[in-house]
Amino acid sequence: MRVLLPFLMLGSVAHALYFFLDGTTSKCFFEELPKDTLVVGHYTAEEWDGNMNAWAKHDGINIYISVDEVFDNDHRVVSQRGTSSGRFTFTAADAGEHKICFTPSSSSGRPNWLSVLQPNGGIKLTLDLAIGSSEIESTDKTKLTDIAQRVRDLNARLLDIRREQIFQREREAEFRDQSESTNSRVVRWMFIQVVVLGITCAWQLSHLRSFFIKQKLT
Repeated sequence: MRVLLPFLMLGSVAHALYFFLDGTTSKCFFEELPKDTLVVGHYTAEEWDGNMNAWAKHDGINIYISVDEVFDNDHRVVSQRGTSSGRFTFTAADAGEHKICFTPSSSSGRPNWLSVLQPNGGIKLTLDLAIGSSEIESTDKTKLTDIAQRVRDLNARLLDIRREQIFQREREAEFRDQSESTNSRVVRWMFIQVVVLGITCAWQLSHLRSFFIKQKLT
């Protein structure tokens, strides 16, 4: 059966609906999507629980999801098998009609579980389909918050590293100045020692010369 969903409007939209799947027959929807449009779907599959007297999820339920580009000879862009609840997403590579199909299977073992002709038979599938960028803001808000927090932490860490670098440069400059001052004092001390040694040598030579002259005269 061909079902058209008038989902697209200006901006982004989200729609929730439920329907029943009969047997292993696929249920398909057709949607016109502009190029680069993000589509995110959340689904929940339930079967009738006699003990609870209500529709409930079952671990044995599996849903096969496919998305085909009708305008491109049914080129398949999504082929995903999930459990009784899950999420699927895709981005329209080109503008055109897309076919979104859901096919159920179950290992519950309950007879005639797939037939809607039986009392409370079949699978009840609840679909929440969001088209547009607002889904990113709502669904991934926590992720974006985490990323923003990580960016703030990184900025704080970079500031710490910057302060540490400035401190190290100041320490290096202080050490360099101290080393230059020490080297300057060592050079001055060596120069004084050389001068004193020269004066001492000159005095000793003068004294020896006077001594030898006196000895010769006597």
